[in-house]
Amino acid sequence: MNSLSLSLAADYKAITVLSPYDGSTVGEVTDVPASSATMIIETAKLGAQMARGLPRHERARILEKTAALVESDKDAFASLIVAESGKTLKQARKEVLRCVNTLKLSAEEAKRNAGEVIPFDAYVGSESRQGWFTREPLGVIVAITPYNDPLNLVAHKLGPAIAGGNAVVLKPSELAPLSAIKLVGCLNAAGLPTEVVSIATGGSALGKALVAHRAVRMVSFTGGFVTGEQISRNAGLKKLVMDLGGNAPVIVMADCDLNETVESCVSGAFWAAGQNCIGTQRILIEATIYEAFKRLFVEKTSALVVGDPADERTDVGPMITEVSAKRSEEVVNEAIDKGANLLIGNVRQGSLYSPTVLENVSQNCKVWYEEVFSPVVILQSVDSLDEALILANGPEYSLHAGIFTSNLKVAMKAAKQLEAGGVMINDSSDYRFDAMPFGGFKYGSMGREGVRFAYEDMTQPKVICLNGAT
Repeated sequence: MNSLSLSLAADYKAITVLSPYDGSTVGEVTDVPASSATMIIETAKLGAQMARGLPRHERARILEKTAALVESDKDAFASLIVAESGKTLKQARKEVLRCVNTLKLSAEEAKRNAGEVIPFDAYVGSESRQGWFTREPLGVIVAITPYNDPLNLVAHKLGPAIAGGNAVVLKPSELAPLSAIKLVGCLNAAGLPTEVVSIATGGSALGKALVAHRAVRMVSFTGGFVTGEQISRNAGLKKLVMDLGGNAPVIVMADCDLNETVESCVSGAFWAAGQNCIGTQRILIEATIYEAFKRLFVEKTSALVVGDPADERTDVGPMITEVSAKRSEEVVNEAIDKGANLLIGNVRQGSLYSPTVLENVSQNCKVWYEEVFSPVVILQSVDSLDEALILANGPEYSLHAGIFTSNLKVAMKAAKQLEAGGVMINDSSDYRFDAMPFGGFKYGSMGREGVRFAYEDMTQPKVICLNGAT
């Protein structure tokens, strides 16, 4: 059994974690049944009392120490991310460094944002009163995380929750749970009581039972829209924060720096084999430069190396499963059948799916209006910014958008009118800094992540008012 495996209870089955690249066994974790949900929550309730009792400086110290432990073991973390999620080695290394940053930001948040003084005497009749509000923990939080960022997205939930004095039941993706387990081990090694973060590895029935438990005060979920809807139906009266996906548009105006724009868009479209909720999916290019952009984009796409994610030379690794790669192939073939032109790609070998570029895609194709979550991108010619904005805002999912232009007035018009949680100007849609608010418009999300903003979602104000204390 892999040294990272959870202890397998005698009466529980195991989940085998497989390499997306070659199907080899990476490790095993317990397949916790739904019947264990109450026991897990009871442990978390004890953990919530312990977490609340930790002074802020101790929460900060634990998070800082955890960041240092992750950084000191960064190569092992990166290799584990590669093995279980199929990310390339260079992408995995970047994710580890982002995790370190997320934990450090969380440590800083633990030491501030504790509340504010309230100016009661600013209101007639309250002159004799003074007071403040504090930010108090919610209690038990269920965090459900996906496979595509198996380390940093876990840190984005655990870090702010711990900073706020909460306990967490963490349910990582059963496809890639090992990085999360290793991170929790670092938290415990840094001094966090084991009851504060409980790991629950298992299937959808376990998730449903945890989400529905009355003692849970918040569910933080990153994943697909269908699962998000199911959670909202099952959760009952509790806070829900969700990142549900996107279909990122990038607008390219004729006055952009063409080489830099293409380079950025290629990275934005194919990073992490396109399994990126803010990955560039639709590129809307001003007609006068469309052909030049297309030639350069296809040329740079053709130079990407697809293959073994552990190889330093690889740019695009496998998708998480062969089923996912087949699904990508199917939506591309649907678009081709409806008249789209295939410029490059649409070649599958097991879970490897080559970077794919389409043009002339009908808007009634899934690859246009749904989140494709694969290394597939659409090029579309537009005659004006107004046309691009209408097309960009069409889908129901919206996290990030981007625009490339040297005209500030054009950039600011797009920033105002794009229906997205973030607008990246002269940057790909997939740029994200871990301190900024992160989430979407429309069906893209509920609430925001980003350390400070997640911390505020994971805490609640308590008002203290003293009358006649002057």
